[in-house]
Amino acid sequence: MSLVVVGSVAYDGVETPHGRVDRMLGGAATYISLAASYFTKVRIVAVVGDDFAQADTDLLASRGIDLEGLERVPGKTFFWAGKYTPDMNDRETLTTELNVFADFDPKLPASYLKDQYLLLGNIQPRLQGAVRSQMKNVKFAGGDTMNFWINDFREELLATIRNWDFLLINDSEAKLLSGESNIKKAAAKILEMGPHTLVIKRGEYGAILFRKNSFFVVPGYLLEDVFDPTGAGDCFAGGFTGYLAQQGFDLHGDHISKGELSRAVIYGSVMGSFCCERFGVERFRTLTRAEIDARFEEFRKFTHF
Repeated sequence: MSLVVVGSVAYDGVETPHGRVDRMLGGAATYISLAASYFTKVRIVAVVGDDFAQADTDLLASRGIDLEGLERVPGKTFFWAGKYTPDMNDRETLTTELNVFADFDPKLPASYLKDQYLLLGNIQPRLQGAVRSQMKNVKFAGGDTMNFWINDFREELLATIRNWDFLLINDSEAKLLSGESNIKKAAAKILEMGPHTLVIKRGEYGAILFRKNSFFVVPGYLLEDVFDPTGAGDCFAGGFTGYLAQQGFDLHGDHISKGELSRAVIYGSVMGSFCCERFGVERFRTLTRAEIDARFEEFRKFTHF
């Protein structure tokens, strides 16, 4: 089962208490796709400039990611740079250069249109909606958003997520979108907006899965060293949706048990934790499915009593 991922492929510059890297592969679609590739076939839709390195293309291809939808145009690839606070719970954006991403208009190859699983990264809601409308056979479709879209493009965003099966956001975004300060009340309001599955990502504290009459809480994985949390939320999304696609679940028709959704959330947390162990995407150069499944079993043990 193929998962279509739409979003940014970028270069990042990151400084944390563990060091600094001036330029490394990043972007939401990159992290999502790499994480999901351990579970299912992934097809990426993104744009890069003519400065995009062949070695980075090779890394994506080495994970079996379909790159037909990766458009290369004249100019520079999207670049972001940031510096994390000592506790790495917050970061300061130093540079944002949209470059070729400023004119990103997702183009889905014909071979992608019949795929049944769709994850829309953090892009303009109008573009998310346009992609969703092209894919008629999806068993589940959804994605994430951010404060900027919630504040400045609220009506477009609400119209877009009305047609989604799931939404993945953090707790501050959930409170802003719903207008509620209590996370449980916020979730209830969001579930009335269209998505029938909501995952609220809480960084080092884990995540909460909400459905109409139930919720499931998974803690964060305790790492001895967090080198770089950049992309961890996107890796969570990749693990969550990748597992669901691997199993062939029909989230659109609500044909899935709470237990299987809980497994998907745990796999999401597992992938987010591995992302933090090295700078950027470096951990994915050596990560194996055996390591992923072993950490999943660790999660199972400390979430049961």
